[in-house]
Amino acid sequence: MSWLWTVMRPLAVVVLRPAFRIKVVGRKNIPRRGAAILASNHLSALDHVVLPMATRRTITNISKKEHFETGPVKAWFFRQWGVIPVDRGKGDSAAMDAARQSLREGNLFCIYPEGTRSLDGKLHRGHTGVARLALEMRVPVVPCGMVGTFEAKPKGGKTRYFSKTAAVIGPPLDFSRHWGKQDDKEVCREVTDQIMRAIAKVSGQEFVNEYQENPDLPHHKKGKSGKT
Repeated sequence: MSWLWTVMRPLAVVVLRPAFRIKVVGRKNIPRRGAAILASNHLSALDHVVLPMATRRTITNISKKEHFETGPVKAWFFRQWGVIPVDRGKGDSAAMDAARQSLREGNLFCIYPEGTRSLDGKLHRGHTGVARLALEMRVPVVPCGMVGTFEAKPKGGKTRYFSKTAAVIGPPLDFSRHWGKQDDKEVCREVTDQIMRAIAKVSGQEFVNEYQENPDLPHHKKGKSGKT
């Protein structure tokens, strides 16, 4: 467990829970021990603080490398919090290696299969990296739904304190029948689609079978990202 997480989480609970009226549903669905992938929708920067309210365990996740380039203090904080920098849009193998290592160590690893925040509040088609990682590392996938964070802090918008938010956690998904098939594109697509359906169920979002365009990446066109 990250020492920073141990020190900061109690304070974060006291401050953030009332500030965003965070409710947790399905807490028991997060394994109390052992490696697992938390696959979540992504509506807001608040997702990074709402989901951790669901467990006392450290959650490792990835975030764009730009966050690590805005100053040494912020970069230090992110690393101590368990955040892995990723060079978006370039198939960052180092980030995925770090994710694998985190799972080998028996940790929880959070991934947003949409690849970026939703700009319209809907759930978009998932990239298959989540399936490849789950099948290679042979770990369960826990679908997570962030609710109300889009309204509380939309991308580029003002933060609305005391808005109702929630982390809704679904039952773990077992893909053991497909373990070792991480190089099978059809299997990875099937597994990813099943994960997205489970996320839609817990989040209550409308599903759009198109990739979310990321305006921060000029070459990333909706539905034409080159990813499966």
